[in-house]
Amino acid sequence: MQQQVASLHGFLLFFAKTSLLCAMSNTFGHLFRVTTFGESHGAAIGCIVDGCPAGLAFDLDFIQQELDRRRPGQSSIVTQRKESDTVQVLSGVFEDKTTGTPIAMLIPNEDQRSRDYDHLATAFRPSHADYTWQAKFGHRDFRGGGRSSARETAARVAAGALAKLLLRSQGIEIQGYVSQVGPLELHQDYTSLDLTQTESNELRCPDPEMAQKMISLIKEIRKDGDTIGGVVTCVVRGCPPGLGEPVFDKLQADLGKAMLSINAAKGFEYGSGFAGVKMRGSEHNDLFSVDGAEKPDKGPVKTLTNRSGGIQGGISNGMDLYFRVAFKPVATIMREQETLNEAGETVSLQGKGRHDPCVVPRAVPIVEAMTALVLADHYLRMQTNRLPT
Repeated sequence: MQQQVASLHGFLLFFAKTSLLCAMSNTFGHLFRVTTFGESHGAAIGCIVDGCPAGLAFDLDFIQQELDRRRPGQSSIVTQRKESDTVQVLSGVFEDKTTGTPIAMLIPNEDQRSRDYDHLATAFRPSHADYTWQAKFGHRDFRGGGRSSARETAARVAAGALAKLLLRSQGIEIQGYVSQVGPLELHQDYTSLDLTQTESNELRCPDPEMAQKMISLIKEIRKDGDTIGGVVTCVVRGCPPGLGEPVFDKLQADLGKAMLSINAAKGFEYGSGFAGVKMRGSEHNDLFSVDGAEKPDKGPVKTLTNRSGGIQGGISNGMDLYFRVAFKPVATIMREQETLNEAGETVSLQGKGRHDPCVVPRAVPIVEAMTALVLADHYLRMQTNRLPT
């Protein structure tokens, strides 16, 4: 008996190790799945989307427009790396419709300056992924951070744009915006903001007056050779009730994982978030309205408030989804800092190359893209939950 237990334990340990060795987390999603590939200074980056239903109208112009919102060099407050991010569709589309087969999209890299990173061949940038990647893999691509670079997120935006097309066909719309830069914060609720103004300025803040203050702060920070963080708020309208799974794949859990997988993301909160701890249950509860309440499984059921952020029990309730994502100051700064090299020696290091002084203007379309990937996946999963009536 003990030998059997020992053998079983050995098998399970071997299985766990080999499973972990085979999984490098380059794929996201269950039914609507995206795998990204490529490095910052490689020939190209791209994605393969599997599980997109056949017959979806494929709008290449829209996908390119989403990539243009994320691309570098688009304004004076982002990195000046010049990439057109022109997407090429290699498979999965015929006569402007998806075929139900894997959709491959390729984005060539055009403006690499690998020499800007020669000084990082053996040195670790403070608060960057250099040391941890070296510790994990024993070998790393130091040119722009390789695959740990935010350049990888262009592939996510391409895949997310496709997910947006699927969601739009079902009346679901996603809108992100910059709500904070450093100490400058919008205190209005999203319902009192004109979100159509979000793209009216280079910061993507729907309040033009506050946007100018934030832009001035970013420019001042950049002039000092430093960086600063911020917050992106995201709103989803038209989300039906029923998206999300009740235990491990709760909708907020998958959204949180998606957001925290974005480079420089440091925090995620939905609905009332951390502010809710200051309230009593009698204040915090979202009371149902009478409209449709006589047939709650048929909808539409509404709530008088939305402190739940559109999610209850891990499942969407039909109200707006809304959440906030906090981003840290970019780790690479143009100031001299002490750090360590691979030999454990203290060395002096100063950032070179082209970097964002604040990530949030370009993070908005990335947040939207990851939101779309989560919702598209859960939308397809919901179709399998029960037999049609």
